[in-house]
Amino acid sequence: MLHKDSVKELDVQSAWLQGYIGSSEKQQQLYKRTLIVVVISQIFGGAGLAAGITVGALIAQDMLGTDSFSGIPTALFTLGSAGAALLVGRLSQRFGRRSGLATGFLAGGIGAIGVVISALTNSILLLFISLLIYGAGSATNLQARYAGTDLANSTQRAKAISMAMVSTTFGAVAGPNLVDVMGEFAVSIGIPSLAGPFILAAAAYILAGLVLLILLRPDPFIVAKALSDAQRKTSNLPLEGNSHTLSVNRRGIFAGASVMVLTQFVMTAIMTMTPIHMGHHGHGLNEVGLVIGFHIGAMFFPSLVTGFLVDKIGRSAMAIASAVTLLASGILAAMGPADSMVVLITALALLGLGWNFGLISGTAILVDATPPSTRAKTQGSVDVWIALSGALGGGLSGIIVGHSSYATLSIAGAVLSLLLIPFVIWAGVNQSKV
Repeated sequence: MLHKDSVKELDVQSAWLQGYIGSSEKQQQLYKRTLIVVVISQIFGGAGLAAGITVGALIAQDMLGTDSFSGIPTALFTLGSAGAALLVGRLSQRFGRRSGLATGFLAGGIGAIGVVISALTNSILLLFISLLIYGAGSATNLQARYAGTDLANSTQRAKAISMAMVSTTFGAVAGPNLVDVMGEFAVSIGIPSLAGPFILAAAAYILAGLVLLILLRPDPFIVAKALSDAQRKTSNLPLEGNSHTLSVNRRGIFAGASVMVLTQFVMTAIMTMTPIHMGHHGHGLNEVGLVIGFHIGAMFFPSLVTGFLVDKIGRSAMAIASAVTLLASGILAAMGPADSMVVLITALALLGLGWNFGLISGTAILVDATPPSTRAKTQGSVDVWIALSGALGGGLSGIIVGHSSYATLSIAGAVLSLLLIPFVIWAGVNQSKV
């Protein structure tokens, strides 16, 4: 039997939710408010994400004294993001987006602080542990894209995803271009220069977490679940749905996950070794920051247009566009002159754009296929595989380049990306009209 206070609390919560269930106007207001809060948090989150991409490999190279293991930092923070993706997804399913996303960003900030301390103490073990924890920020940065879709219909979902992603651009592009500034600041307070960007990452991730913790009220996912339950009861539909619906959903989940996993693997593998490749051909840290800045900008900035296209011309068409763009990137990175900044910027921009097409189309396919009753948990599980594919790509990239060349790595990525085309055609997935 429930305690009287518990009953009152449930009654208050029920009345609060009923206010949203019975008002489409309040639902739209919350949808717009959620997007604004997610946009603000993603600006900070993007800056936190950029640090590890830009100098993570360089820190390992400096500490280990070899290129063969310089892909390990990317592998570690993407592996860490895999575990965090599962945790954030489970927390979001049970307690709402606010709790899950805020926890993930705050953990990422703690990991960044650990990286700074490891650089101060020259501790490889602490560096590796901290990079694992730092990966929570990366996982959360990606999972925040789902928050805007909770109250969106099928013709708004890709645009909602794109709003979250495009806002990441502002912090993500600024981050790599602050490498020198943060490096000088770090040196001025007695910290190795390469750890400077992680000082920025710590502050950025912690701020992103606080924004969500304080402002993401009411929680859109809790409202979306209540709406789904109310609609199901009104329609007298069972929670599980019929066997045909379950079959379609499983196919959509598998298709969406596969698109995102493959694009993440190709993008991470080539991106990870680009700073090392540039260093071998006489490019300085400023030039590395510029190339990575363009790359990250291309990952996020085109999102508004991508979201519109995914909603208008379909999920499958944009997934195929992702494969073609990644193919062009890999060929250009492999064949172009390594001393040309124009070639490097173009190749890495195409790499980011191909990833953008794949992530948004794949995410839209996944959201279409998941009911609110299992949505956040499923999204978290899929993001685990995305993170693991990134970890594998980052880990293998250093080995491939160490034993062969950057050109071999780029060509392999280009060829692998072509697998998207027959798979998407076979899956036959397009925009959901449900």
